[in-house]
Amino acid sequence: MANTPEGGFTGYIQHHMKFWNLPHVGEGGFWSWSVHMDSILISLVLGVLFSAWFWMKARKATPGVPGKGQAFVELVLEFVDGQVKDVFHGDRRILGPLALTIFVWVFLMNFMDLLPVDLLPWIAEHSGASHFRAVPTADLNVTFAMSITVLVLVIFYSFKAKGTGGYMKELFTAPFGPWLAPFNILLNIVELLSKPVSLSMRLFGNMYAGEMVFMLIAGLFSAGSWLLYGFGIIGYTAWGIFHILIISIQAFIFMVLTVVYISMAHDHH
Repeated sequence: MANTPEGGFTGYIQHHMKFWNLPHVGEGGFWSWSVHMDSILISLVLGVLFSAWFWMKARKATPGVPGKGQAFVELVLEFVDGQVKDVFHGDRRILGPLALTIFVWVFLMNFMDLLPVDLLPWIAEHSGASHFRAVPTADLNVTFAMSITVLVLVIFYSFKAKGTGGYMKELFTAPFGPWLAPFNILLNIVELLSKPVSLSMRLFGNMYAGEMVFMLIAGLFSAGSWLLYGFGIIGYTAWGIFHILIISIQAFIFMVLTVVYISMAHDHH
């Protein structure tokens, strides 16, 4: 753990909750905007590594006895394809790879939370970045960007499956009939917008809370007591083991809900 900055433990937490922002960006008050370079960098690196890893395993796949790497990739593929098959009964050529990408990518971004709290910030500090947060899914901008992409896909497949006229008719007539069209369109818009909000806030809330717990436990390491230092090691290990379950479940939920929402877009009232 790095030395606690000025301001004690509160200052340490505040320091670790700041993103690596572009210079002179986000300093203009309420309407300012920001570019979180740490979230962008980590998510892109993990996405490239995941794609390259699966691509190499696919290129080297053999029909005989698979190696450990190929067996693991096949296990993940079969697991994701089974989940998609249970929920969606149409053509899975696009939805299957989409679900696989979501599950593995979100899991890898969540997995960054298991790294020591000060490791990447310390490396970034010595590389010229004043702040660095290593968990992209603890950034609301990232989770909302992914969920808005899912919303666009839901709308796209709604038009594709039902046609423009069919989807517009559904928006204005379901579920109360054509005489209550204003209530129907209001209810359908609320239902549509609630999907990205629930997706993004669920993932963000769990990962943000997990990151905060790791920071609180890490604070015990600098408390100046061997007893608290020992409790910190035990707590960090126990929470890390439990957090493996959390990051896996959150990746699974994001994937399954995406498939469910797109499957619902194909259904007719």
